[in-house]
Amino acid sequence: MSQTHTTARATGQTQAVRLVRLRLSSLGAVVMLIVEFILGVIYNLYGTAPTSTKSIGLFSSPDLALHVVLGILLVVAAVGQLVRAIGVRHRLSIWLSAVGLLAILGAGSAGLGFTGSGANGASLGMSLAFAVALASYVVLVFALPSSASGTSSTTPTTLCSSRPSTGSGPRGIVGI
Repeated sequence: MSQTHTTARATGQTQAVRLVRLRLSSLGAVVMLIVEFILGVIYNLYGTAPTSTKSIGLFSSPDLALHVVLGILLVVAAVGQLVRAIGVRHRLSIWLSAVGLLAILGAGSAGLGFTGSGANGASLGMSLAFAVALASYVVLVFALPSSASGTSSTTPTTLCSSRPSTGSGPRGIVGI
């Protein structure tokens, strides 16, 4: 029985550590998305906008080149986030990571459309897809635990409390 208890506790702690890592990778995606947005705004303000008759190259300016490279890295990070979420088997993380990945891919395809035609709809598509991706990862940052110590229900303090529950704590709250 002791071996089973120890194995269950180790598995719970491993799951807790994986959830914390998933939260940290979500935070990394949030930071990358914000930097990507800032680079896009900089190019929008100071770069040459494409027109319906003249497209622009993806590496035609340093700002746009950084924007494109970071976008590619965002796709890689989002795929890694989804794989990690599937490995942890946390439903909310799987769904939101998938939504975040799809939104990043949508923003990328809208960006490609924008560089080819300069269409306002493509620019709006980038913005909306960015907002969906950002919201997905921000929810994960707040929904997932920030440390492994408070996440496992099999920690020694919850299994073997040194203070017995009397049922009549302050204000009649049980167990306090």
